[in-house]
Amino acid sequence: MSKEKGVYTGIIEKDENGNYFCGEYLLDYQHVEKNFKLGDEINIKSVIANPSDKSYNQYPKKSRNFFLANQKE
Repeated sequence: MSKEKGVYTGIIEKDENGNYFCGEYLLDYQHVEKNFKLGDEINIKSVIANPSDKSYNQYPKKSRNFFLANQKE
């Protein structure tokens, strides 16, 4: 498997519904709450289809595999 830079790099934001997102990607809520804060720059390593009917139209893709952009894995 080749070493990829990741899917996307961006800033953690929060929408009016309380969802954490980065670019077009919904971020796993518990993972953000536990390990990150708003405004952190992250690298998203992989994404899945968003399983939630509630937020799918706004965020068709979701990630729980991301880390701070300035950290090595």
